[in-house]
Amino acid sequence: MSTILAIETSSELASAALLHDGVMTSAEATGVVTHSQSILPMVQKLLADAYIKLADCDAIAFGSGPGSFTGVRTACGIAQGLAYGADLPVLPTVTLLALAQACHEKNGACDVLTVLDARMGEVYWAQYKFDGAWHIVVPPTLSAPGDVLPMGDVVACGNGLNAYAAAFSSRSFFSTALKDWVPHAIHIAHLGAIALAQGLSVPVAAAEPLYLRNKIALTTNERLAKVAKEAA
Repeated sequence: MSTILAIETSSELASAALLHDGVMTSAEATGVVTHSQSILPMVQKLLADAYIKLADCDAIAFGSGPGSFTGVRTACGIAQGLAYGADLPVLPTVTLLALAQACHEKNGACDVLTVLDARMGEVYWAQYKFDGAWHIVVPPTLSAPGDVLPMGDVVACGNGLNAYAAAFSSRSFFSTALKDWVPHAIHIAHLGAIALAQGLSVPVAAAEPLYLRNKIALTTNERLAKVAKEAA
């Protein structure tokens, strides 16, 4: 069995997980400002509790995005630093797929819509299908809530549903959706183990965050124009 250390900081929740000898352990902390300070102590404790060293891991997985601009950079940077020092490969893992994995584990859903709050009146979303392995139905996308258009019947999850409840409340998937979920390192580790077995790890230098938005802020005029467009 592979040993995977996972890091996830794409939202307000920072988490770390260790999959070792088939046992998953994890730790978490809230507060975006402290993510860079909280992750390393969590990693150290997980390794110490398992009586292993970082070099005993087979790879380091991290939530590559989409998500908070600072958060995905933090996860990527920490994963690269740890992997470089221990000479380990890395496993960039899409946060929206990690949410789909969480939803599947929760209720067995195989057709999953994942929606994360992207701020600025937009959401990150994707659709996945599980038939023993995950397949992309709609790739990670940035759009207005009204432009989230899944194919067929889906089970939905993600904090974007709560953030824009008014826009989603009339949609068929909303009433049963898991509306406050954010990505967690547990599911990053699970998917990382699968990716490692498939030979999908990358060298440290090749690890990159997944950005769907080039701009992280709007000007005042752009915000006013966006509000006017949405009102219309």
